[in-house]
Amino acid sequence: MAAKRLIPTLNRVLVEKIVAPSKTAAGILLPEKSSKLNSGKVVAVGPGSLDDAGNRIPVALKEGETVLLPEFGGTQVKLGDKEFHLFREEDILGTLHD
Repeated sequence: MAAKRLIPTLNRVLVEKIVAPSKTAAGILLPEKSSKLNSGKVVAVGPGSLDDAGNRIPVALKEGETVLLPEFGGTQVKLGDKEFHLFREEDILGTLHD
């Protein structure tokens, strides 16, 4: 997997955005606006940031978690034919659970 070549630094998180379906099971096309999701799957996390004393503060997120993303922000990264986004841990809005 191409994403494994990029290891985020400090408290950054590499996320692959979840693409919403563009049509229903019956074949009805959905408008682009209704299919926009601000969620993604964590692909890789950095080791964490350092506090004033030099101690490592680990990232609270783990690979494989589904997260809620801000509407804007992050750095777009293209690896191979896939598109990913890098976010700082504090920019991630929360985790989504079933």
